[in-house]
Amino acid sequence: MTNKFNTILITGCSSGIGYCTAKFLQARGFRVIASARKSEDVARLISEGFETVQLDLASSDSIQQAVTTVLQMTDGKLDALFNNGAFGQPGAVEDLSREVLREQFENNFFGTHELTNLIIPVMRKQGYGKIIYNSSVLGLVAMKYRGAYNASKFALEGLVDTLRLELKNTRIHLSLIEPGPIESKFRENAFVLYQKNINPELSFHKETYKAMEARLQKQGPAVPFTLPAEAVAEKVLAALQSERPRLRYYVTFPTYLFGFLKRILPAGWLDYLAGKIS
Repeated sequence: MTNKFNTILITGCSSGIGYCTAKFLQARGFRVIASARKSEDVARLISEGFETVQLDLASSDSIQQAVTTVLQMTDGKLDALFNNGAFGQPGAVEDLSREVLREQFENNFFGTHELTNLIIPVMRKQGYGKIIYNSSVLGLVAMKYRGAYNASKFALEGLVDTLRLELKNTRIHLSLIEPGPIESKFRENAFVLYQKNINPELSFHKETYKAMEARLQKQGPAVPFTLPAEAVAEKVLAALQSERPRLRYYVTFPTYLFGFLKRILPAGWLDYLAGKIS
């Protein structure tokens, strides 16, 4: 299969959506450059036949080195970038320290921004490109005890909407993927961060955290309408193959639902519905 946008860099490929999308696109003829933060994940990806670079979105040096390496691999060109790498820090907003919130933004927002800014001149020079961002239903509506992640995705949505306006007269297309509940290690990783950064014994929300701990440790889908990671990969493929990609691609039923409700409901009613979700 021949694809116009056939060389793509994907961040966050150690597991979940990034890993699935890398495999999905490679199987369909794309040249995939998969990135991961940890050296052991890089080694594993290489052993599985991927072209791979090490990339830590919290480190400017790592981002710059990764881009240099990628452009050496591709003779200075890159057709597409899938900004997927991210994590979710759980916890009530009042329990989030400045340092914890900063760490969330370094990975989910600032690192993605810095990487994208290094790729835009490459795409502008070659005259085309597609930049796809993995956002979230939590970039559309806020839900409790997810404040750090909510904030990082709301910020990402605003940044991408602005950047799209600024690139309007170019052939660089920007799209946001809005997944909702997807099968991945997201909850497992979130629980590790919860244990690291939140002390429930000192929190007003101590009793609520007990239920949250159970949800984060639950095996299998924790909520209805959860889809496999391939559902996101299919939307990435659609954006890559479209001459005029959509600005936003909803994936799961909750994203379609809340995207619709946000347009029609008063803010208070939307708060009521979102507040019912644990």
